[in-house]
Amino acid sequence: MGGNGKHRWKISFHRSNSSPKQTPKDFICLISGSLMSDPVVVSSGQTFERVSVRVCRDLGYSPRLEDGSRPDFTTEIPNKAFKSTILKWCDSNGTEHPSAPDYNSVERMVRSAMEAEARNSGPEIRISERELLRGVAENPPLILSHAATELGHRVNHFHSSSSDESVVIAAGSPGTPLPLATRPLCYSSSSSSSEIVSTEILSLTINPNSSTPEEDQFIAKLKSAEVYEQEEAVVSLRKLTRTREDLRVSLCTPRLLSAVRSLIQSKYAAVQVNAIALLVNLSLEKRNKVQIVRSGFVPLLIDALKGGFSDSQEHAAGALFSLALEDDNKMAIGVLGALPPLMHALRSESERTRHDSALALYHLTLIQSNRVKLVKLGAVPSLLAMAKTGESASRVLLILCNLAVSVEGRSAMLDANAVECLVGMLRNGEGAESEATRENCVAALYALSQGSMRFKGLAKEARAVEALREVEEKGSERAREKAKRILRMMKGREEEDGGEEGEDWEGILSSGGMSRSRYRVAGKNLYGANSTTF
Repeated sequence: MGGNGKHRWKISFHRSNSSPKQTPKDFICLISGSLMSDPVVVSSGQTFERVSVRVCRDLGYSPRLEDGSRPDFTTEIPNKAFKSTILKWCDSNGTEHPSAPDYNSVERMVRSAMEAEARNSGPEIRISERELLRGVAENPPLILSHAATELGHRVNHFHSSSSDESVVIAAGSPGTPLPLATRPLCYSSSSSSSEIVSTEILSLTINPNSSTPEEDQFIAKLKSAEVYEQEEAVVSLRKLTRTREDLRVSLCTPRLLSAVRSLIQSKYAAVQVNAIALLVNLSLEKRNKVQIVRSGFVPLLIDALKGGFSDSQEHAAGALFSLALEDDNKMAIGVLGALPPLMHALRSESERTRHDSALALYHLTLIQSNRVKLVKLGAVPSLLAMAKTGESASRVLLILCNLAVSVEGRSAMLDANAVECLVGMLRNGEGAESEATRENCVAALYALSQGSMRFKGLAKEARAVEALREVEEKGSERAREKAKRILRMMKGREEEDGGEEGEDWEGILSSGGMSRSRYRVAGKNLYGANSTTF
């Protein structure tokens, strides 16, 4: 009888596991094959079980992933947000919380994988070299039609500087409160007549699935001990990726990325600056963005942003902004520590660095985990101070609007007297740029008013009604609508509109506000008028 009871229990358990709610693929460690109990983010941006990372690091092994890349296990950072997501999924599906796998068991699995790779590799070429030659698996292309980074003038043409060739309209220009944001400010038109690329470079063709003599020549120069050869190669590649959009994907191979990584750490300004600018050009293509992050470039860009040459900092901020456009990169970039240096870069002397750092922070704070990180860094008072002084006010307000959507950000902003600050900005603004600032102020105030019992009292104390009524009468169409809704809420009639916080933002601000993938500010689509990517 006991045996029959066990049999019935096993049948019931089996049916439960075979339910349609299967374990999400992302929750499974690619090395151990088990549900992750202690997920960590590694330098290349992927998430693995902590024990699996330590086994691979102890054995000096990096497995080949499905996309052909190999993860970088140099550092490991706990991914608490992902762990919480896994545990919530387990609770909602009646699954036991996962336990850490046994070190010895994972070691046996890794050693078996190493032996299998060794058997499949030929005697002439080591396995790592063989895989690098194969490049990466191709994904459906999505081409962005925007320009690459500019190359400045210099007697020796292998140098880059912040030249005056930029075609991006400055943020202070009339009628353009925010520049187009599909490209960092370190970009310029690829039709610049000041740069002429040789016919030899333009005739270059790269096969991503095999090595070519041209690619071998570039790799050899990039790895050369002669600084001049390194500079010559990286500048040629920068020119090539600026003028030949069709080659950006094929050039983004593991071999080339590996060679460029060491140059980003170069102590020679021309080498470092052009290496980072090359990376920015490669990151323009959507299909390259995740590969670049998984190749371990984010920590190097962070270091360059912290202490690199002035031009390197500009391009590092631009690269982080470009990479942050990809949703799959947002969490990894935040976990790897990009938020503090980006916040510091908002006060840079370079307008380009400030611009691209602000928009990188905007895109990164579109996800909750990065909003919480930024709030815990104590960024809210600094952001409000920058907005109040008019320093990149429109872009800083975008970040504050994102933070105000979360409970943590809303609480921190109310504690920092954000209502009084924003109302003051509404009263003092004049001109085209100030019109954009006023509209963003109203959007931030509307976000603060949602689900907050404190907002009404703080708004009355700051005499917000007068400022909002002025916006309702003289502001833009989107600003008038949001101001009207705030005033209705303050009069106690907002309950008629109901809805949850997320629905309010999607429904009420869809014509000119923020969603996960788009934010219209002061009449401009933040992703550019011609963008169809996001």
